[in-house]
Amino acid sequence: MSEEANPFESLQEQVDDAAEFLDVRSDLLERLKHPERILETNLTVEMDDGSLEVFKAFRSQFNGDRGPYKGGIRYHPGVSRDEVKALSGWMVYKTAVVDIPYGGGKGGIVVDPREYSDGEVERLTRAFANELRPIIGEDTDIPAPDVNTGQREMNWIKDTYETLENTTAPGVITGKAPDSGGSAGRVEATGRSTMLTAREAFDYLDKDIEGATVAVQGYGNAGSIAARLIEEELGGTVVAASDSSGAIYNADGFDAAAAKDYKDETGSVTGFSQAAEELTNEELLTLDVDLLIPAALENAIDADLAEDVQADVVVEAANGPITPDADDVLTERDVEVLPDILANAGGVTVSYFEWVQNRQRFYWTEQRVNDELERVITEAFDALTDAYEEKGTPNFRTAAYVVAIERVVKAYQQGGTWP
Repeated sequence: MSEEANPFESLQEQVDDAAEFLDVRSDLLERLKHPERILETNLTVEMDDGSLEVFKAFRSQFNGDRGPYKGGIRYHPGVSRDEVKALSGWMVYKTAVVDIPYGGGKGGIVVDPREYSDGEVERLTRAFANELRPIIGEDTDIPAPDVNTGQREMNWIKDTYETLENTTAPGVITGKAPDSGGSAGRVEATGRSTMLTAREAFDYLDKDIEGATVAVQGYGNAGSIAARLIEEELGGTVVAASDSSGAIYNADGFDAAAAKDYKDETGSVTGFSQAAEELTNEELLTLDVDLLIPAALENAIDADLAEDVQADVVVEAANGPITPDADDVLTERDVEVLPDILANAGGVTVSYFEWVQNRQRFYWTEQRVNDELERVITEAFDALTDAYEEKGTPNFRTAAYVVAIERVVKAYQQGGTWP
């Protein structure tokens, strides 16, 4: 394995790659490669035994030209300043490529929540919400769930904000439980957009997705739901899945939903009865399959590993799972990659729908949510392929950034520059 790529540098390289196909001033481009501001804070939290523990936390607000900052909050030991900067930048271009009126933000706490009690995680979450309170709001910055956070944490942030502000503001955060103002369809939104992107890509590439073999690296919410929907709605055959404990494989396929149930019961996909054999994560990423879905963390595929990727199509459910050097290798090898800023944009798109419903105090059916999501993703895919053909970009990722950067630049130019 080569040295791990810095995610923020990866983002900047992706922007530079797209700029070659755009008529954008270099000074404007430089502005689009750096966050507008970053909150870095230390949270002091009382543990169950009465001791105090300090946790480092971040919130990056990358660009607000097209609307309020939008992006998740993750709890993970690997959270860093550069990672949060990169993720907030990817959010800018993700919201732009699907054309929803948001900017980009991202937050995180350096913590493994599995090592703490529910009470300790709640106190940590509320401490972070207190620090975020001056810089978030329904029209300012709207956080959401990410790695190791979900409805529970979002409900706590909402309650903390509303209590301290003495108001009712369900739109201050998205990804909430339905009874707390969350949207139907939000839980499966990222997996659903991954499925829709795969469907559109196979159709565009004149490939048959029915019966296609599928490997999923990372069997959490996004990966497992994408696998199940591809199996149930498109007729794909899931042959491999993995999590941090290892990977499972069966050339004849296995029940994607049953594998997730087993993981929920045991904490791991390894040992699942329908698996014919167990593999490493790297072995899964290099399986000879029709569709590979990286759905874990950044930098899963570097340049060395990319040489061994045998999948025909890669659809990124995770943020930044392929390094820029690996992208170059896959492009040279004619492996088609559908980028994260389109494929996993279902989460932020349905978060936008949730925010709209919160502001209107009028809630949609799950069918309406899914129908609107399908419209957004398919229209975004069409815009991406139009740019791919008209600009002659080397791959779909560069085409997606071309679309997104053009939209952000137009919004900035229309607003003008304050002295």
